[in-house]
Amino acid sequence: MKFISEIEKTDKDQKKKTKVYLDSLVKPIGSLGRLEEYAVKLSGITGKLVNELGKKAIVVFGADNGVWDEGITPVPQSVTATQMINMVKGVAGVSVLAKQADVDTIVINIGVKNELQFDGIINAVLMNGTDNMALGPAMSKETAEKAISYGFDMAGKLKAEGYKLLGAGEMGICNTATSSAMLCAFSGKSPEEIAGMGAGIDQEHYEKKVSTIEKALKINNPNPDDAIDVLSKVGGLDIAGMAGLFLGGAYHKIPVVIDGYISMVAALTAYKLNPLVKEYIFASHKSTERGYMSVCEEIGLIPAFELEMRLGEGSGCPFMFYALEASQRIVRGMVTFEQGNVDDSDYIDIRDLKEEG
Repeated sequence: MKFISEIEKTDKDQKKKTKVYLDSLVKPIGSLGRLEEYAVKLSGITGKLVNELGKKAIVVFGADNGVWDEGITPVPQSVTATQMINMVKGVAGVSVLAKQADVDTIVINIGVKNELQFDGIINAVLMNGTDNMALGPAMSKETAEKAISYGFDMAGKLKAEGYKLLGAGEMGICNTATSSAMLCAFSGKSPEEIAGMGAGIDQEHYEKKVSTIEKALKINNPNPDDAIDVLSKVGGLDIAGMAGLFLGGAYHKIPVVIDGYISMVAALTAYKLNPLVKEYIFASHKSTERGYMSVCEEIGLIPAFELEMRLGEGSGCPFMFYALEASQRIVRGMVTFEQGNVDDSDYIDIRDLKEEG
């Protein structure tokens, strides 16, 4: 996967120019906080001060996980396919929220267990569900790399089709277990510290989930310094596809929004493969899953919203799309101190006050 090493830094000079311009707008300097940071970050990605974000899509990777066989959830595995169909029908959570924001939802079957033929779902099956990570590797390294490459190629394809902004989503029963196992491997923390309640399980299932993750880590012994090794041994095809989308966004210079916990672990995987990915990704909302903030801290990202969401699917992305659009409205619509006939000589940078406080 040569493309991983070919990702470039964002445009440092343009970011400086954009910051100077934002500081000249008719407002207390730095008063629009992260919206200004988003505008600067976007300008670095595109090399332009003003960006028309226009056509947007949330890319949902659907896949099943063999660890379901361990009985860690009461939710039937068939829900993965059923919910993917609901997404295409426009009645799932992500679909409804995307529709409100005039965003396309692209649903990809990258590894559902049973045959899934439904108009509107892209068929890219690499495995009919991963193997059970509690018994051995979830997939081969070759399969993990193929899944990453597919996500990478999808980013390039969508850019060629005129999409300016992407979001990463997933669907797969037991994928909080796989993402938690990956995070444990990367961080060295225990499953008790990382694993959460997922889609909603009782204490008995939670304890089974924790012990299963412990077993998977012990059996597979993933190498924390090798992201592909971790992904292939205790990850999922949905995580691999999203990691590829983040890498593809960085390579093709298109911003990609992270949804919640599982897509954040996918972002961490991409970041481990090339830290420059951080310059191209945006965290949308703070997931209530226990391990979420530790991933954010490792990458160095701050989620924009705290909505107590835990749905997944890419459902948090539309909110971030709005925030990014707002950052561009500021650049396009506000006037400078000079244009607004406001004397800026007495203004100070309130960001300095914040730092001092």
